[in-house]
Amino acid sequence: MGLSNNDIFKKLRVAHKLRDTDIVKICELVDFKVTKSELGAIFRNENHEKYMECGDQILRNFLNGLIIHLRGPMPPKSPNPIVKKK
Repeated sequence: MGLSNNDIFKKLRVAHKLRDTDIVKICELVDFKVTKSELGAIFRNENHEKYMECGDQILRNFLNGLIIHLRGPMPPKSPNPIVKKK
């Protein structure tokens, strides 16, 4: 069986050496609110009674925030691109 969202989230957390407070700040970059207690439930063992599955929305928002965290915000697009005439 493949990796679950929880597995992917855990691996990214370890690979980037992120703490819960870092993850909360990263999610805030995309206006997504997540609490430390929710993160604790996501990172628990599957057999634990307080375990929570990481949904697609949580992982998607974390990944979008991680891109901004690592690369910075996207530069604004110019409204009218300059077109050269031949």
